[in-house]
Amino acid sequence: MALHHSRSLSFPSASHPAVSHFDESLSRLRSSEAACSSLSTFNATINGLRNLYESIDDLLLLPHIQQIVSEECVDDYINLLDACSSVKDLISLAKQNLRELLSAIRRKDVQGINAYLASRKKLKKMIQKCLKKLRRSSVSATSENASMLKDAESVAISLLESLLSYTLGVKMQETKSSWSSVSKLMQSKKVSDDENEFNKVDSLLQVNQENELVNHIKEMDSSIQVVEEELESVFRQLIKTRVSLLNILNH
Repeated sequence: MALHHSRSLSFPSASHPAVSHFDESLSRLRSSEAACSSLSTFNATINGLRNLYESIDDLLLLPHIQQIVSEECVDDYINLLDACSSVKDLISLAKQNLRELLSAIRRKDVQGINAYLASRKKLKKMIQKCLKKLRRSSVSATSENASMLKDAESVAISLLESLLSYTLGVKMQETKSSWSSVSKLMQSKKVSDDENEFNKVDSLLQVNQENELVNHIKEMDSSIQVVEEELESVFRQLIKTRVSLLNILNH
């Protein structure tokens, strides 16, 4: 989001309440993102992202902010909207795959379980492709004189990367490693309560713990449903902010 001025040039020395609100929201979001270790913690963090962009709408009411909005800023919002939509679609697909697995387990349908494993493998490839695109966006969102909108874009992309990495079954930094390393990680049969929820599905399948697996998938389904709703809420907020940016440019 191209605000080409540094923060010291873009904002007066006496911070406006909207600026302070933005800084507080950004700080909370960065702290909560670092603590994301389950679908439920991602829910709260994604909600924080929506709050961050709501605070940006307040910033855009300030005359000195309006003066530095550019066409490139709007273009960056389109890219962020596309990224959010892509991640939302992948999360929805992950939920659909799990529901199909649950149905196959209840029917004791081995072919259906194998179909899930194939779908999961395909989904991982789709996630990896999306992660590569997000990383390119992450680089472009970083600059020496980062404006507030650039800060928001950077943390938004980082959060989307973290969510996809979790869905992939690895930590964010591990997504840069080779596929063989990821495969080795997924081969572990050890089941623990604190491991990645998607990995736990694979682990429970391998050790054939049907009852625990059914309960686990049910819990995951509820959490993923909330993730979807939160992402949709962020998407709607991004559209609203983009409209505000367009209105500024057109007046």
